[in-house]
Amino acid sequence: MRMADVRTYNVVILGIGFLLIFTAFTTCGNIEVSCVSFSFLGIIYGVFSFCNVLAPTIVAIIGPQFTMFLSGVLYSGYIAVFIIPSTWSFYLTSVIIGIGAALLWTAQGHFLVENSDASTINRNTGLFWALLQCSMLFGNLYVYFDWKGKTEISGNMMCFIISYFLFLFYSYTFFFNFFPPLETILEIFKTKTILLLSFCMAYSGLELSFYSGVYGTCIGATTHFGDAAKGLIGISGIVVGVGEIVGGGLFGLVLKNNRFRRTSVVFLGMVVHFVAFYLIFLNIPDDAPVVFQTSSQHKPYLLPSVSIALLCSFLLGLGDSCFNTQLYSILGRAFAEQSAPAFAIFKFIQSIFAAVAFFYSGYILLTWQLLVMVVMGFTGTLTGIFVAIANNALYGSKLSIFLLCQKSLGY
Repeated sequence: MRMADVRTYNVVILGIGFLLIFTAFTTCGNIEVSCVSFSFLGIIYGVFSFCNVLAPTIVAIIGPQFTMFLSGVLYSGYIAVFIIPSTWSFYLTSVIIGIGAALLWTAQGHFLVENSDASTINRNTGLFWALLQCSMLFGNLYVYFDWKGKTEISGNMMCFIISYFLFLFYSYTFFFNFFPPLETILEIFKTKTILLLSFCMAYSGLELSFYSGVYGTCIGATTHFGDAAKGLIGISGIVVGVGEIVGGGLFGLVLKNNRFRRTSVVFLGMVVHFVAFYLIFLNIPDDAPVVFQTSSQHKPYLLPSVSIALLCSFLLGLGDSCFNTQLYSILGRAFAEQSAPAFAIFKFIQSIFAAVAFFYSGYILLTWQLLVMVVMGFTGTLTGIFVAIANNALYGSKLSIFLLCQKSLGY
């Protein structure tokens, strides 16, 4: 098997492994925010953010293969709690899975870059992202069929069983390099590229918490949707996943013009999200995120429509894929030799803002949450486009020098 084929195979295996474990995690996350509280997901992303600082060093000590296996065990423990749920176990496993997530995503970012080069990083990012986001389909199909027409939700062992299939795929993951120490993370954190991209990373955390937890809860809390409201949470998750898959496939696999894709796709992500936010503002009651604290609901500007709600779900997924595929691509190219600390920083910033958003989402009206995302989205888009242009210009100059050297040497 040629080296290029081996690398592609590795990326596919990585994507399928993440698909399986996040099918279970996404399903249980929907159950948690709909039946319990946003605070547990806030704890997960809070711990996740701080553990990203130490994750590269830990991976270097115990090795990446065992790291991903261990992370799968930690995720399975969190999912197992839903068999017999209790408050203390939710708190404990939220902390544990935050640690596991930091290790898992740090290893993932490094592995993706190790199996890519400048000509394949965009394709591999899109391929991985499309496979990962298929998890939004299968888990949410279960939520839809099991929750449809119900007002009380019971646990199910299916999520726990699904997660164990992860190990079949991670056992095939091989040859990693050691990760750099903490000092390297601090050095990279101070670079202009990371400082500018931090706004885009922060926005990705805010919208992550919104589409993965808050928006589904808002749909489920909309009185106008009646008995079908709970089932629509699953359908919304499926449609978000479709948007993610379409975006990952389109921007990572179909479009080949790197210069066009980097700048225009980030801008497209902002436009798509802003359209979604405006429609959500018109279609969903303003107090939908905080209904577990009040028995009344405000009336939205429009009569709540299922079609508009699901259109917004698709747009949220599509916009998220725009930002994330480009962040992966930019980091993979700019920090090809230091991928582990670069992706650890990305996940640190993203998860800390996701944690903050999960904590305030249950107390702040929908309008203000949308306004915060609009401000951060606009700022993140401007800085992201600036970095993308600078990165393309730098890569273009390096490529020209390389070709000139080849020509002068007679190759």
